[in-house]
Amino acid sequence: MALTPQDVARLADLARIELSDQELARLAPQMDEILESMTNLAQAIDDDVPPMSHAAPLVNVFRDDQVRPSFSSATVLAGAPAVEDGQFRVPRILDEEA
Repeated sequence: MALTPQDVARLADLARIELSDQELARLAPQMDEILESMTNLAQAIDDDVPPMSHAAPLVNVFRDDQVRPSFSSATVLAGAPAVEDGQFRVPRILDEEA
């Protein structure tokens, strides 16, 4: 069943998208081709093949956490434009009532 521009207009209306007559005429065959491809794909699915999200297996790429020497607080805060009570001082962005 081929999609008509009227079918596309109905879908666009449901999605609250405004399309011109030229866009509807251009999109109808494109959407029909997409639906046909999905039908062909559905027919190619075999029950012996389990569903998967990736073609290749994924492995965890995270490294283990390791404690390492770091900069001291004084060194880090030395480059800060404003410091208060040993912490970065930043401009207030919210009202006190919030």
